[in-house]
Amino acid sequence: MLDRLHWLGHDSFRLDGPPTIYIDPWQLKGKPAQADLILVSHDHYDHCSPEDVNRLRGPNTVVIANPSAAAKLGRGVKAIRAGEKQTVGAVTVEAVPAYNIGKRFHPKEAGGVGYILTIAGTRLYFAGDTDAIPEMDQIQCDIALLPVSGVYVMTADEAARAAGHIKPKIAIPMHYGAGVAGSEADARRFQQQCPPGIEVRILRPEGA
Repeated sequence: MLDRLHWLGHDSFRLDGPPTIYIDPWQLKGKPAQADLILVSHDHYDHCSPEDVNRLRGPNTVVIANPSAAAKLGRGVKAIRAGEKQTVGAVTVEAVPAYNIGKRFHPKEAGGVGYILTIAGTRLYFAGDTDAIPEMDQIQCDIALLPVSGVYVMTADEAARAAGHIKPKIAIPMHYGAGVAGSEADARRFQQQCPPGIEVRILRPEGA
């Protein structure tokens, strides 16, 4: 799966198909490939971009978002809440909690989510905008995409400790380098602090 995964900057990813899947598409460059499935974690502008979603949508594109983002994106979007699952073709989409502890940016009651995608037996966890929360102890995945910038989400050190609880085979840092918060130094710090046995891959943003 890793050879199909592309970081588009910040928290935005594309998984090449079939099916072609985008997560939190924002500030897309060039002529992006049409999506089969689009996932949006919450309604903040740097995650929920109606303009970018519309660029990707075709007649058969499925869009799944948490309720507040679904309302912002308009008709034809399937709302999902933490603890719920939806199946799109051969892909299982599970929404999991994503929220802050002791910060005001992503309160639990706002209903932001992360996602676990199961594709051909491989489980990919996209944490969304979150701190290290107790629910992460229940996450089982092969690949984890974890925010590391601090300010709005976990710091690099907190994310490394979270990775130690989740125990993915591969961890990929995100939520940095787009002018919102964080830099590549946070990704490097995460890589240094991650427990032994977890492979950390720092992706280059596509087009950089």
